[in-house]
Amino acid sequence: MMIWRLAASSSVDAKELRLPLVGPPEAEEVPIAAAAVDAWISRESAADGSLVAATREDVTDRTASHRWYLRFRGDEKDFITVWLTLRQRTLHVEAQFMPAPEQNVTAALEYLMRRNADLMGLTFCLGAEDAVYLVGRVPASVVDEEELDRIVGSAIQYVDEHFPTAMSLAHPDLYRRHRRR
Repeated sequence: MMIWRLAASSSVDAKELRLPLVGPPEAEEVPIAAAAVDAWISRESAADGSLVAATREDVTDRTASHRWYLRFRGDEKDFITVWLTLRQRTLHVEAQFMPAPEQNVTAALEYLMRRNADLMGLTFCLGAEDAVYLVGRVPASVVDEEELDRIVGSAIQYVDEHFPTAMSLAHPDLYRRHRRR
């Protein structure tokens, strides 16, 4: 544990604050997380649910070790694409939400930013070419089937829940809400 001492000029009495030191990841952490993702994808594929495609690639550019491309059937959006990227210490989750807003840009982005306060583990953000994505990450050490259910399930739910309103604001001439099945 690292100990920090506050300066005497600080408005807080000179106390010791104990902050945990984060060491390097365990050698087994990444392979265990990768195996958990593979097992989860196998389970979801066999369940004949909303997962319609899954691809795994090994990353060789030293930014990550593995990347999975997942494609799910959605309710409001025909297909929801989720990328899982296993990095040195984290599993990065990214879902393509919608193209860059073309109309009512301020209202559309304000709607999404206000939704961020209600989302757990994911946030709306702007990506390449100002497209909107849902992104999040979890420590590699907690990646298991239950955590994957939570984080991927949240991504799918948040896309389906917020896509109609966001698209109606950002692309009113293109988007027509799906009828409930």
